[in-house]
Amino acid sequence: MKILDLYILKKYLTTFVFVVFLLSAVLVIIDMTEKIEDFNRMNRTAWQIATEYYLNFIPYYANMLSPIIVFISAVFVTARLATHTEIVAIVSSGVSLKRILVPYLIGSSFLGLIVFFLINWVIPNANKVRIHFENTYIKDKFYFNKRNVHIKTGLTQYIYLESYDNINHVGYRFCIETIDGLLLKQKLDAPHIIWDRAIGKWKLPDFKVRTIEGDKETIEYFKAKDTTLNIKPKDFESQYMLNEQLTLPELNEHIEKLQIRGAEDLETYLIERYERFTYPFAIIILTIIGVIVSARKTREGAGLQIAFGFILAFVYVLFIILSRGVGKAGDMPPLLAAWLPNIIFCLIGYFMYWRIPK
Repeated sequence: MKILDLYILKKYLTTFVFVVFLLSAVLVIIDMTEKIEDFNRMNRTAWQIATEYYLNFIPYYANMLSPIIVFISAVFVTARLATHTEIVAIVSSGVSLKRILVPYLIGSSFLGLIVFFLINWVIPNANKVRIHFENTYIKDKFYFNKRNVHIKTGLTQYIYLESYDNINHVGYRFCIETIDGLLLKQKLDAPHIIWDRAIGKWKLPDFKVRTIEGDKETIEYFKAKDTTLNIKPKDFESQYMLNEQLTLPELNEHIEKLQIRGAEDLETYLIERYERFTYPFAIIILTIIGVIVSARKTREGAGLQIAFGFILAFVYVLFIILSRGVGKAGDMPPLLAAWLPNIIFCLIGYFMYWRIPK
């Protein structure tokens, strides 16, 4: 790595860190202003609020804005180099634009790897603490109010609950059905089930099992017993931002469970998984576009280029929101919905690269 590479790389990374701290401070102030009344009502000290909530709040929003931040950083650094005629001097010495992009590629790749690690392991665990804090102290208490709940828990097994009390962990009008094709083979009926936290199992009261074999039908009655089912109380808890609370292994496991159950919200988790792989590439793509946008010296100075950079960055975020919404609605394959903004901006960057004077 040459002196020029180190010079540009240092400016790019230090600007990125500065913008992260600046935007994080602004977001914390805005959020604190909105929630000040909630903080005053809760029985938590300022230190507990800072460590339990804001310490986990900052990484989440810093990561969410990371594509915008790297874009702004690349635009700001390159625009200043162009304004001070440093780009002209570099090109005049025989260095091509492609060669100038090298330190930006190194820096954005480094940031992409860090973001990939954070978004798949660190931030989900931070979100668990932050969202638990919100659900406990800020949001209204969650009550599971769905009725006539059907859950597929195996290839031929289906569970039914008329209702569920997530406070006392009791399910009412419970039954397990074993269905082979279109034929009902067995059905277990119980008035309710209760989760026993001490042993980690469900308690069944007296129940009956109806078994059908061809034209023969038998009914057996059983005493109360403990049993293990392929459902847990957490399946009936608040699903608020659950997709962002799962590490990559947990997310993959949750997707497999939803696929078995044929859940309706599977697309949300598939898009979440694919987007975690697109973010590092988004950082690289937007960095390159940021350099191309601001590499030319203009009479208007760096202000116009930085403003244009802001607009492009927010257009990118808009593309993410739109494609995510379409993907969750099932109108677009989740993989395409996650990658579409990167594909579009990759084409934009390629077009802009060939348009800029070399």
